[in-house]
Amino acid sequence: MKVVGCELCEHTESAAWSLVFADARLRVVRVLDAPEFPAFYRVIWNDHVAELSDLAVADRAHLMNAVVAVERVLREALSPGKINLAALGNMVPHLHWHVIARFDWDSHFPQPIWGLRQRTPAPAAVQRMAVALSELDTRVRAALAA
Repeated sequence: MKVVGCELCEHTESAAWSLVFADARLRVVRVLDAPEFPAFYRVIWNDHVAELSDLAVADRAHLMNAVVAVERVLREALSPGKINLAALGNMVPHLHWHVIARFDWDSHFPQPIWGLRQRTPAPAAVQRMAVALSELDTRVRAALAA
């Protein structure tokens, strides 16, 4: 079920993200509008539900398997200091998970990405990535398709 006015229901394509993977139940996007965090993905449930407990057991497993697959790719490809996982939904009450590779040099570490800036990394974050973003997307797509 789609809900009018919900940005995650209405926008399968967006200037704010790049579609990396989609199946009948969910899609994975790389967030483009947070350039200080280039390895920032969202796993978005396609149907409009607000909470994880709204899903049937098999659907919850499918969603969490996707979250874990994205996390594993980020860990293996980038060796971040930490992976942040978040499913807040306060601003957009549509079930989605944030999967974000974090580094001790990033602009907000150890604060959450929504917290206070701690530094301005130089060179820019995207230039510090061990793997090109297009390659990272390819690895995420392959892991999810497996």
